[in-house]
Amino acid sequence: GTADLREALEDRTVDALSVAAPNHWHSLMTIWGAQAGKHVYVEKPMSHDVAEGRICVEAQKKYGVVIQHGTQSRSSAEIAGLHEAIQAGKFGRLKISYGYCCKARGSIGRKPVTPPPENLDWNLWRGPASIDEFHGNYVHYNWHWFWKTGNGDLNNQGTHQLDIARWALDREATHPVRVMALGGRFQWDDQGETPNTMMGIAEYANGQQVFFNVRNVPYKGYQTQVMNEYYFEDGGRISGGLYYPAGSQQGEKLDLPPGKVTPGGNWGAFVTACRERRPELANGNVTDAHYGCVLGHLMNNSWRLGTKVPFNEKAGSFGDNKDAAEHFLKLHSIMRDGVGIPENGAEYVVGPWLRFDAETERHVGDHAEAANVLLKDTNREGFRIPEPGQV
Repeated sequence: GTADLREALEDRTVDALSVAAPNHWHSLMTIWGAQAGKHVYVEKPMSHDVAEGRICVEAQKKYGVVIQHGTQSRSSAEIAGLHEAIQAGKFGRLKISYGYCCKARGSIGRKPVTPPPENLDWNLWRGPASIDEFHGNYVHYNWHWFWKTGNGDLNNQGTHQLDIARWALDREATHPVRVMALGGRFQWDDQGETPNTMMGIAEYANGQQVFFNVRNVPYKGYQTQVMNEYYFEDGGRISGGLYYPAGSQQGEKLDLPPGKVTPGGNWGAFVTACRERRPELANGNVTDAHYGCVLGHLMNNSWRLGTKVPFNEKAGSFGDNKDAAEHFLKLHSIMRDGVGIPENGAEYVVGPWLRFDAETERHVGDHAEAANVLLKDTNREGFRIPEPGQV
């Protein structure tokens, strides 16, 4: 065997590869695979930043290979059928598509900088990530909580629910035009950099919105909430497989026909697409993967540009978005009553509203200069992501 993917890609008997490395490797492995004429099944998130996701899309178009994202819900005929019904207007017009990634995690503590262990190829493990010093929290799971290697739970477990949330929007919706996020890393005095509590808001040109909620801090009575909800303009909502008409607390069981997916689950669909050399048969294609991942990246970038603000001073942060304020107050009450953060004075990192041009995939307006820096991470020599048009 070989530890270096580049050697495996030279093997003409290899038809496809599965990418399940740390996040900072996902796009480069996908691009290398496409350039070598191999089909690629890439685990979520497909990209570690906005720019490299676009290069994955370019690579698929240029080389014609199958690229399928590891968002398994894309293979659910039940979810596909629900979204087809929503987009057809069965429940009225969708206003807010809401995703939750409330999954208990724990503190990772602190580990000192040391030489990497002898059984770890530190140069290869880092790959494109611009990091120099090794510490034990990078391996093998906690890399998720560092910006150079991971994307926090928002684009870890949350990638699944973000993708579902975006999938339900009108079909022409691509990128949001405005995004913001707030939250913090509460209770854990540790080495991690990413938030363990977060609310993200994304507004689209057609007036629809995606809300997203991350809560990782466990407490007595904590309930895992990894799911999606849908709120409609007339006041109705869908939650837990039930439809609640406006003003009603009595849910009606959904009875919808299955939607269109390639059968066989994610892996079965991937194999079918590869055998038939038809990338469009992939459930979770490269374009949808890109749009879904970017949604999380933009929310994260707003939070990374934020400042700490006491809760009792941040009430106006959502501007005229009353829905966002209402849902954030629900999040805050859970953090107050469950986790024990103070009612007043709790410091949240409040990110700015960031405007985003869907055509250029660049920020515009206030904070654009700082936000655009976060759209593309720096890469190490020998592991650089190709520039646009050079894939």
